[in-house]
Parts: sequence; structure tokens; C-alpha cells
Amino acid sequence: MKLCMIGTGYVGLVSGACFADLGNDVVCVDKDFNKINRLKNGVIPIYEPGLEELVKKNYNNKRLKFSTDLNKSVAKSNIIFICVGTPTKKNSNFADLSQIYKVTKEIRGSINKFKIIITKSTVPVTTGDQIEKIISKKKPKKLFSVVSNPEFLREGEAIRDFIYPDRIVIGTNNSRSNKILKNLYSPLISKGAKYINTSRRASELIKYASNSFLATKITFINEIANLCEKIGVDIEDISIGIGLDKRIGGRFLRAGPAYGGSCFPKDTKAIVTTGDKFKTNLSLIKSVIKSNQKRTSLMLDKVNEILKGRIKNKNISFLGVTFKANTDDMRDSSSLLMIPSLAKKGAKVNYYDPTGEKKIFKKIKNVTYCENINTAIRFSDLVIIHTEWNDFKSINFNSVIKKKNFIVYDLRNIYSHSKMKKDKINYFGVGR
Repeated sequence: MKLCMIGTGYVGLVSGACFADLGNDVVCVDKDFNKINRLKNGVIPIYEPGLEELVKKNYNNKRLKFSTDLNKSVAKSNIIFICVGTPTKKNSNFADLSQIYKVTKEIRGSINKFKIIITKSTVPVTTGDQIEKIISKKKPKKLFSVVSNPEFLREGEAIRDFIYPDRIVIGTNNSRSNKILKNLYSPLISKGAKYINTSRRASELIKYASNSFLATKITFINEIANLCEKIGVDIEDISIGIGLDKRIGGRFLRAGPAYGGSCFPKDTKAIVTTGDKFKTNLSLIKSVIKSNQKRTSLMLDKVNEILKGRIKNKNISFLGVTFKANTDDMRDSSSLLMIPSLAKKGAKVNYYDPTGEKKIFKKIKNVTYCENINTAIRFSDLVIIHTEWNDFKSINFNSVIKKKNFIVYDLRNIYSHSKMKKDKINYFGVGR
């Protein structure tokens, strides 16, 4: 099939490369001329394991193309995926749909035969209704079908999630579109993916409800971890004990920093706004948002407690600064608040992350990027394991760190408390 992915961000590029790998003819469109040129030369704008190889392979096989010409790309395609950003609006909880509607108006002019217009971007309920309304002002409804097909890609696991999805959700009441899309996804359905056909509004809500529920699980276990620290219980025991209940499940029951990234923060806010719009108080999700926002402050309080209030002139090292491992995504990462706060209090902060130096920290006084783990932690008073990269799971702290009585604060509970005690390392975890 001939597919057009509008937007070469996380969703558009990963989905485009994977669709091409399934044998489709895919063109990825972006208005950023330099970005498209870099993609043609094999330069990938995001860090995602396996993506560079997949893009190069399918670009060389001519199944994957890149273009800045939206009109030409849409005209030649049968199925158009809208994959542009829907960030939270400044000073509000609303999703900013300006890019969605701008692209919709551009698509409208290139509809020369029947097209399936798909929102792959995460959009609030009724967005598809509005897209249909915009297009139908200039084009008869028999020439297009607007469908919701949300993505469920985890950063760092995106290619595997695309190829082996739990489910494929198609939101449309149009039988023609449903048949075409079921055929498009047939290689994945044959591998065991569940294909679900719902109404368009239901599909839009499924995405928000899914992310809100997962955010709730993270926030729940973090709050239980707070209680564990007060009563001398190990949160790992609790996570295992409740996770083995099939009604609950063990995934997303890992205590640690506040949730971050491109989805959970904005999607929880957006669904609450949708609830308010339809006069429904989503009080549980509102509480989740509030608890998560407090999470980083609690961790900073713990750092202050660990250092007995003596933060000034302390050498504090961060291992990892992205919101999770296997991604370069810094959006809503706890490090964005923790590092500046500690530096402001007079600490000397070093950090290392496998995805490299971060521009956002360059202008902050007393914050230094290090090229490797050893350089970052060599003279540390306190090492904070912020992100669960594999690189950090087998460090011989005693042989690397030159200071006596150094402390390790493990926000991901990577290390065994008993082993660290055996190695005579002053160690703190989360919920322990």
C-alpha cells in the first residue's frame, strides 16, 4: 500500500520505517528541510534502539522515502497518517491541536480520490469529528474517511512494540476503511496482535485512558514506597506480592522518580480537561497528577536528609538524566528540577548520560557533563542513579570513587541493599 506519514517525530518516523519494513511504499513528510536532508543521509533525529538500521535498510531498498512536499505526497498515497505533535498548551492543560488542524487544511487540497485520513497523533475525543468537518467543507464525504488509530509505542522499545503489539485499535464506522486497514495490519495480526474496531471517539479515548491508568499505577507504587520508607518495609516485596495477582499485574509497579516523557504528563492533563469539558470530574486522575508533581520535591528532600542538610560544596553526580533508559527524551524528567535545584544550593553537579550532553544544563552554574561514568563519579560525595541504563547496573563504586564515606542514592533500586551493605557502601534506595 502507498502510505504517507505526516511528521517525522517519534511516532511518524518509527511507524513509517516499520510499515516500510512490512513491504509498503512509505513517504515521510516534514516541513523541516534540513531534517529531511539529514534523514536522507541516514542521520536519525531521535535516539531509539534499532531505528537507524531500519531506516537505512528501507531507504536503500526504496520502500521508504522522505519529502518536504506534502501536497504531492498526499496525492500519491492511499492512506495518510497524521503524526504531528500535540503538546500541552502553555499555561493550560489543553492539548495544542494547531498543527493537527493546519495539516488537515493542507491535506484537504490534495484529495483527488478516496483517501483514508488517520490520526496517529494522540488527540482528545471529538478531534476526528472536527477534522472531518474541516475537510468536508471543501470535499465530498465519499472521497475520504477520517479514522483514529492511536499508537502504543514505548520509547526505547518502539520497534518491538510496533511489530508485536498487544492490540491494534481502529476507530471507524466506515466498513471500507476498516477492511483496508485490517489488510494493512494483517502481518501483525497473524503474529497474534488483537485487532479492535471501535467508534472513532472510543478509539481516541482508549489512548488517553490507557496512559492515565499506567500513570496511576506508577503514582500508586510511588506512594506505597513512601510508606515503606517510614515503616521499614522493602517496596520490592510489595511490588512482587501484589503484581502476582493477575488482576493487577507486575508491570509499571517499579517505584522511582516521577513519571515523565512525551505521553503520561500531557495525556493525563488532557483527559482531565476533556472530563471538565463534558462536566465529568475525573478526580482520581487529578490526584495522580498532583501526587506526581510532588514526587521530585520529595526526592530532593531525601537528598537533603541524606546529606544532613549540608549540600553546599558537595560533589553530587547524576548517572542518567533522561526520563527513562534507551531514549534521549528529557521531557518532564525529574533531573530537570533536581539538578538546577541542587546546583542553586551550592552543590557541584556532574552528570553522565549515554545519549550525551544536554543543552538545557549548559548554562547552569556548577553543572558539568562528563564523557564517561568513571569521570562523573570519581570524586563524588553522593551518586544519584537517576535513569535505569544497563551501563549503570554493575559499577564497582569502591574501586572508582576516591572519596571515603561516599553515598549512593539509587532512584531505580538497581542494586541489592544487602550487597551494598556487604561492600560497606552507604546506600539508599526508594521505598527501602
